[in-house]
Amino acid sequence: MKIALIGYGKMGKTIEQIAKSRGHEIVSIIDIDNREDFDSAAFKSADVAIEFSRPDSALDNVKNCFKAGVPVVSGTTGWAPSDLKAEIDKNGYTLFWSSNFSIGVNIFMAVNKYLAKIMNGFGNYDVSMSEVHHVHKLDWPSGTAITLADDIIDRIDRKTKWVKGTLTSPDGTVSGSTDCAADEMSVSSIREGEVPGIHTIRYESDVDVITIDHNAKSRAGFALGAVVAAEFTVGKKGLLGMDDMLKF
Repeated sequence: MKIALIGYGKMGKTIEQIAKSRGHEIVSIIDIDNREDFDSAAFKSADVAIEFSRPDSALDNVKNCFKAGVPVVSGTTGWAPSDLKAEIDKNGYTLFWSSNFSIGVNIFMAVNKYLAKIMNGFGNYDVSMSEVHHVHKLDWPSGTAITLADDIIDRIDRKTKWVKGTLTSPDGTVSGSTDCAADEMSVSSIREGEVPGIHTIRYESDVDVITIDHNAKSRAGFALGAVVAAEFTVGKKGLLGMDDMLKF
């Protein structure tokens, strides 16, 4: 399979290594200094593009893939891929997007949904969430945290929305508050070091605490999942996600 990479930071380089180890060929690498290569023959020859960039450039990157006729797998968070669904359906484009490509995280997401369904019947437990990521991550809460929070809100009747809690910046400065209305759930964020990603969900009552968490050891799990998603995406149309690929 011929793969184009969009974004060549630490994640892009890890994806390149894993893709090559699985027998794929990298035919184009686009980063901030060579965006004109979207029009190149090399890029247009790709069977699929894998995009990990920044929230402020993801939409343009995906649309450039559409223009070039190249299916795209995107893991950039902080933007709304669902806004493109009508355009994708109308024109037969292909976009596979996920807030997190790790198989382990997606198992964690399934556990989160099941636990939230159970906890809907136990109103004495309040729920909150925290996430920790490396200092280079610009958006907060993380896309994964938002997905987890939305899944909880959908299943716990006493919660109607999630709100931003505290933000601990790389310099240790803490802003915001975990105080929120009874029908809200706070989601707090920490940015420190080179942490690949930790997500923790906490249910607390007067007598005990139930927590579940996922702690990524490296970026390799995310990168492998992205390459597997690219393999899945080739030959398909529409707006796709992990639920299409994984049958939990």
